[in-house]
Amino acid sequence: MARFIYSLGIRHVGEESALALAKHFGSLEKIKQASLDEINSIYDFGEVMAKSAYEWFHDKNNLALLARLSAIGVKVKSLKLSAKNLKLAGKVFVLTGGLNQLTRDQAKAKIRELGGEISSSVSQNTDYVVAGAEAGSKLDKAKKLGVKVINEEEFMKLIK
Repeated sequence: MARFIYSLGIRHVGEESALALAKHFGSLEKIKQASLDEINSIYDFGEVMAKSAYEWFHDKNNLALLARLSAIGVKVKSLKLSAKNLKLAGKVFVLTGGLNQLTRDQAKAKIRELGGEISSSVSQNTDYVVAGAEAGSKLDKAKKLGVKVINEEEFMKLIK
C-alpha cells in the first residue's frame, strides 16, 4: 500500500510520508474519508504535505483514476504490520552515509519491523543518527543538536 501511494506522485509525499499514511489509515478508503486535520496529525507531516495529500484524495480526477485502476483489477493490499519485537518503538532514526552490511532499504525495513520510525532530516525529535561511511551534513547537524550518533556496528547490535 505504501508503495502504491508513493507511486501516485502526490506532491510533497515521499516514500516515508506514503508509509506514514499507509500505517496511520491502513486502507485507501480510510485515507479518502480522512479530514485535513486527521492527515495533519500524522507524525512528521507538516501542513503543506497534509494539504497536498488531502487535496489529492479529494480531487474528482484522482478518484476517477483510482476507480479505473480498481476496475481493471489493480488491488492494493492493506498494510499489515506484524512487528513481534517492538524494541525500537517510538524511536526516530536518520541514516546518513553508506552502510556496508545492509543496504539503506534493508536498514529502513529493519527499523520499521522493530517499531521505529525513519526521518530524512535531523531534528530535536531524532533519537539516533546512524552514520556510515562518508556521512555528511546530517552528521554535523546531529552533533550540533546533541543527537546520539551511532556507527554501523552499534546499529547492528541495536537491531539484533
